[in-house]
Amino acid sequence: MNSNIFEVPAGVRMIRASSFWTLGYRGENAVVAVIDTGCQTNHPDLRGQVIGGRNFTADYNGNPDNYSDNNGHGTHVAGIIAAAENGFGVVGVAPKAKLLVLKALNGQGTGTIKSITEAVDYAVNWTGPNGEKVRVISMSLGGPDDDQALHTAIQNAVQHNILVVCAAGNQGDGSAQTTETSYPGAYEEVVEVGAVNQSRRVSTFSNSNSQVDLVAPGEYVISTMPKFLYGIMSGTSMAAPHVAGAAALLIDRFEKKHNRPITEPELFQELIAHTLPLGYPRSQEGNGLLRLNEVQRQKMRSLLIDILRQSAGQ
Repeated sequence: MNSNIFEVPAGVRMIRASSFWTLGYRGENAVVAVIDTGCQTNHPDLRGQVIGGRNFTADYNGNPDNYSDNNGHGTHVAGIIAAAENGFGVVGVAPKAKLLVLKALNGQGTGTIKSITEAVDYAVNWTGPNGEKVRVISMSLGGPDDDQALHTAIQNAVQHNILVVCAAGNQGDGSAQTTETSYPGAYEEVVEVGAVNQSRRVSTFSNSNSQVDLVAPGEYVISTMPKFLYGIMSGTSMAAPHVAGAAALLIDRFEKKHNRPITEPELFQELIAHTLPLGYPRSQEGNGLLRLNEVQRQKMRSLLIDILRQSAGQ
């Protein structure tokens, strides 16, 4: 993709993120921790979006201060969440959110449960230069092992009012009758995200299980890549950051409107309120497709108020 071209990616359009932008909500003051392969922090669309980071892998001789992306996956995920609205390249779901980049996966895209757990704990305890705290954790990763230490770390994050968003996994066979489980996505405390294509069909590779909460765009998603490039990737790894970015928008809206911090249960309910059922079994789509129809919701609310007022005046 030519870096001189500006594009609102199809997935960002599909979830209607612009309905929040139109009202002035772009994720400002929300910090999203991205636990992945790192990030190219000086990419034109990510420069200024990254507030901090840390390396938990053996890459770069284990230097904790080097969280550069030597794989590509993490930079792609970061761009989906918060690529800047700068007139070129692409734009993320929440273009004014900040990213805490936690490199728990190495250049081959693999990582230990220990490194992932340490990254979750770091996100919970991190404080930014102006007192910022992590509000959302995005994890586009998973494996077959149910690990108690990781589960406990996630439970602790949720108790600290952090919404934990995880990819459902890509071991699906297209059938709602079979169960595919990947952790940490399958933990009850997290928001587990499945994938759909641009035709709103659940992706055949998307895991189905009883813990799926919702689905988001996950096929042929364009986003930022290392070496100042852009690229297309598919997977529930791409669906989860759409939801993490949406959570940042919901935080921005709620806290500006109510002048108080939103709790994790409230944020989850706000998220689920912005879903559209697609007609698939719950094990495949959860509550449905992420759909941020905020402008339309407000118009309908105003219309209803006008009708009630007119009725009262008659």
